[in-house]
Amino acid sequence: MWAFSGTRYADCNGSEANEETEIAVNIGGVKHILYGDVLNRYPETRLAELVNRATDSTREDLAALCDDYDDLKREFYFDRDPEAFKCILELYNYGEIHMKRGICPMCFMREMDYWVIDTEYLDECCRSSLNEVETELAEIAEKVKTILDDLEGDATVTRGQRCQAFLWKLMEKPESSLAARTIAVVSFAFILLSSVVMCVSTIPELQVQDAEGNLVEHPTFESIETACIIWFTVEYILRLVSSSNKLQFVFSFMNIVDFLAIMPFYVVLILTHLGTAMMELANVQQAVQALRIMRIVRIFKLARHSSGLQTLTFALKSSLKELGLLLMYMSVGVFLFSALGYTMEQSHPETMFTSIPQSFWWAIITMTTVGYGDIYPKTTLGRCNAAVSFLCGVIAIALPIHPIINNFVIVYSKQRVLETAAKHEIELMALRAKEEAPQECSVSEAGKMASADNISVCNRAAVSTSQSDTCIPLLGETATVSKVQPSHKRKKK
Repeated sequence: MWAFSGTRYADCNGSEANEETEIAVNIGGVKHILYGDVLNRYPETRLAELVNRATDSTREDLAALCDDYDDLKREFYFDRDPEAFKCILELYNYGEIHMKRGICPMCFMREMDYWVIDTEYLDECCRSSLNEVETELAEIAEKVKTILDDLEGDATVTRGQRCQAFLWKLMEKPESSLAARTIAVVSFAFILLSSVVMCVSTIPELQVQDAEGNLVEHPTFESIETACIIWFTVEYILRLVSSSNKLQFVFSFMNIVDFLAIMPFYVVLILTHLGTAMMELANVQQAVQALRIMRIVRIFKLARHSSGLQTLTFALKSSLKELGLLLMYMSVGVFLFSALGYTMEQSHPETMFTSIPQSFWWAIITMTTVGYGDIYPKTTLGRCNAAVSFLCGVIAIALPIHPIINNFVIVYSKQRVLETAAKHEIELMALRAKEEAPQECSVSEAGKMASADNISVCNRAAVSTSQSDTCIPLLGETATVSKVQPSHKRKKK
């Protein structure tokens, strides 16, 4: 007889005997006495199956449900987390489960899988926390898959595909090699040089006069601009050629920025050499000046090489709601105080508030505490309205600022954590592959696998198939958290 009490097991009524059953379980050194009527509230779970099979099963059958059994103490032993098990017991007592603070959500999910408890019993607040962790693990899996894809390809691909992949890594992934890092640094330098030249070339003292006496850019600056455009053009063409999905490449936002940074230069050349034959010279010059202004978009090319600017972009995207609230507050305030300012200043003979739309400018610079002083109230009521307007402006701006800053900190920290976790994942996979495939490669070659950049071809298959401690399907169709279902789990009836 196993660890239970009561004498009704000799009775023919199995349900009655089952209700009187109690079993002793030892979870990581912590002993619990559990009762059959309580456990059978959820008959599909492991504990309910254990109490139901305790009387008519052999030791070998019960070994599949527990780690060990003590005949003397009549205890079932489970090598599981005792703190997590306390949360599991809440299901039988209260009908729902709450994760305690400090317990890893993924580890707790493995505990629920072991005890054969569905996630639907997890409380909504804890389920949201689990979803956040699953999302982070999915992002880590994506980064790891990207790193694995950057490794040397299979032997089945053609030579042209290998060259295309090599060129793509050279132009798009600075971390892949020293040559790629060098190209990224040179591209960054050309962007800065082009931006500086664009600004310096507008200084009148550094300009020269053309045949008609008009100030134009110095020839030296034009030469530097031409060299920069040639580099940008070659870079764009190489990236386009090496792209596997050229349509997606062309319509990508950053690639559109790159195209807009290049296009004005060639349009100006066409208008300068061919436009005079089709239109007046004045119109050509106006079009050239308008196109030259478009060169400012190349400053956005810095975002391609700056992780900080990329993080700022993600933070602003996640703060659209707060930015919308800020815009709404300011819009209401501008409309309200400009209308009040116009009404209060209308009676003054030297009023500067000639209309409500014209008063919008005064309300904007007042609420944002800029205060140029070009428009100001002259009546007492108007000055009181101005004082209230800039006080409300300070409050309206200050309220959404903290959530926006907090979103930036969260996004920035998350990016750093994901990068570190992805590298750690690759290192764990490499070490596991080193242990699983020692006969395929030498010890010295396997030792180099601790770095993601140095994983050799002979170890790539082992690294790809090795399972990490976070249990994420790195090479699966979807980057979601894998859940190992116990072999004895029953379907719900």
